[in-house]
Amino acid sequence: MIRRPLLPLAAALLALSLAACNPQTPDDDAKQSGPVPTTSAASGAAGGPPEGALSLADAIAKIPKGDEKRDGYERDSFKHWTDEDQDGCPTRAEVLIEEATTKPEQGERCTLTGGAWTSSYDNVEVTDAKRLDIDHMVPLAEAWDSGAHAWSDERRQAYANDLTAPRSLIAVTAKTNRSKGDKDPADWLPPATDAHCTYAADWTATKLRWQLNADNAERTALLDLADQCPDTVVEYEPAP
Repeated sequence: MIRRPLLPLAAALLALSLAACNPQTPDDDAKQSGPVPTTSAASGAAGGPPEGALSLADAIAKIPKGDEKRDGYERDSFKHWTDEDQDGCPTRAEVLIEEATTKPEQGERCTLTGGAWTSSYDNVEVTDAKRLDIDHMVPLAEAWDSGAHAWSDERRQAYANDLTAPRSLIAVTAKTNRSKGDKDPADWLPPATDAHCTYAADWTATKLRWQLNADNAERTALLDLADQCPDTVVEYEPAP
């Protein structure tokens, strides 16, 4: 199941955000002075977010407050990389196909060859899918800590394979994904500083979509980003 197209507003926001970014070399892209805001024509001149969207600060304020609980966590508690629509392509392949800037060739059992991708965490162009990980925007362990420990197995599986929200799962270099691990924004941000505003919005949208809570350190880190990203807006749809 290929992820459904972006909502018109979300697509416009993403396109304008990408257009504002200056591609950089793989190892030197984190040298900028600060985050570049995610903007939209509707949210700028009008002095506020468009209808149906929230400012980043207002969206963060809507995240439920709560302490984290790691007790009992196992990665296998979230069954992931399933083939939800039984078309032969597991979730990992679905994300790679959807996010490719040059589409890969699809072989038997959804084996992918060729293709090209841009890893937004570090602005690196990748032409070998084996160099990419599929990152859960809010990592599985962080989701567990923030409320998923109380979910059913079925809901955790739905979370781990969420193909209906465009930024719940993204293809990024294995190096950056493994650097991130299970850290929240208080402890890790993308090395490409021009990705920080989008990252904060995507993280916040995912937390709101799944009604996951945030502890004080995480909330403070997000609000600090919101101060640096005044034009960033957040859109989300509650998970089924």
